[in-house]
Amino acid sequence: EQKRLEKYIFEKQSPFSIGILLALYGGLRIGEICSLRWGDIYLENNLVQIDKTLLRIQETNNISNYPNKTKVLIDKPKTAHSIRIVPLPEFIINHLRTMEKSPDIYVITGTDYFMEPRTCLDKYKKILKTTGINDYTFHALRHTFATRCVEMGFDIKSLSEILGHANINVTLQRYVHPSMEMKRRQMERLKPL
Repeated sequence: EQKRLEKYIFEKQSPFSIGILLALYGGLRIGEICSLRWGDIYLENNLVQIDKTLLRIQETNNISNYPNKTKVLIDKPKTAHSIRIVPLPEFIINHLRTMEKSPDIYVITGTDYFMEPRTCLDKYKKILKTTGINDYTFHALRHTFATRCVEMGFDIKSLSEILGHANINVTLQRYVHPSMEMKRRQMERLKPL
């Protein structure tokens, strides 16, 4: 399914496809992707800086006749550990270079207007349907990134920092679910002395 999704993304080459790649190969959250501008990506150093998130919140001092009124907020992430710099693989950087815009442009819209997480999720779901892929949440891309990293032998501390977690236990408990095949490979590493 990931191969099918990537094939579609690379064929379509839209600004939105960059968001999917950043979740799959950088572990970024949907709100982080929605708030990301080109000025946050350092192509010369293969890095993306994560220091904000976009979310819709309920108005707290709403005195109108609309008790459920909400507003969009671009703010710092919910924890200090979520503020981070994430290195990106060279093939992602090469893809980004072909689509680069001015620093104030939002990455996944290609304009100076942001996309809300709900709209992002809706677009993602349409892509899943178009490609015949099972219905997953956008967050499943982050989960896939973390699981693949562990399967490939990434250092857990580095992975934890890339994901913006306070400690490695959060990373292991929340995102890492090794397959039976991975467990077997690990057990086969044991040899008699």
